[in-house]
Amino acid sequence: MATKKKKRTPQKRRPLAEDAFNIPNLLTMLRVVMIPLCLWFLDKDTPRSGFWAGIVFTIAALTDMLDGYLARKLNVVSVLGKLLDPLADKLIVMATLVWMTQMGRVPAWVIIVLLGRDISVTALRSIAASEGVVIAAGEEGKAKTALQMIGIIALLLGYPYHLSYAGIDFGVCEMNHIGQALVYLSLVFSFGSAVQYVRLFVAAVEAKEKKVSSPSDERQQRRGSLRPPEIAPEPDKPTE
Repeated sequence: MATKKKKRTPQKRRPLAEDAFNIPNLLTMLRVVMIPLCLWFLDKDTPRSGFWAGIVFTIAALTDMLDGYLARKLNVVSVLGKLLDPLADKLIVMATLVWMTQMGRVPAWVIIVLLGRDISVTALRSIAASEGVVIAAGEEGKAKTALQMIGIIALLLGYPYHLSYAGIDFGVCEMNHIGQALVYLSLVFSFGSAVQYVRLFVAAVEAKEKKVSSPSDERQQRRGSLRPPEIAPEPDKPTE
């Protein structure tokens, strides 16, 4: 007896208001709200206020990891979350870097390069998404994000600190210099990830074009195989 296949019922899209108030999206919006608080501490330009600015930025970075995990765990991945999450990341990173430019902690050209790279990659991924191609973040992109976040935290601290860990005395470390070095290093991975995105985009588009053109090729091959074989003419009989 043949078994009937169950039809998959399409998942009903949740209302926008319901998506806005789920836990992951609330964490994302909290990250946006923390931007003015971080800049308020940063503007005071004292070692204590710089420490608290670093704490606020660190909490915001942790919510970035937490909201994505909770969205997948609770199965509440939404279109609104896909929009807000990268937007919140770009806002807090660019806001702090631009603010520190006027304080002399970060050169202006770094902001221009990072902003140009992010706009280019975002545009590339948007074009890929419109073509039905999903480009996942590579290892270079993850390394760039990690270096950038740690570098910004060091820049927010901005003053010399005496550091020691596990009995090892590192002496007095200039956090501003450490932060600049990490941000410069993140630029290297930033360009590497941009090149990787372009390669993945080109490879994915070529694979899609081959997949689209393959059915017509198969049909042509089938038509050729269905043609009757050509009959060779019989040779003339030899005369006796």
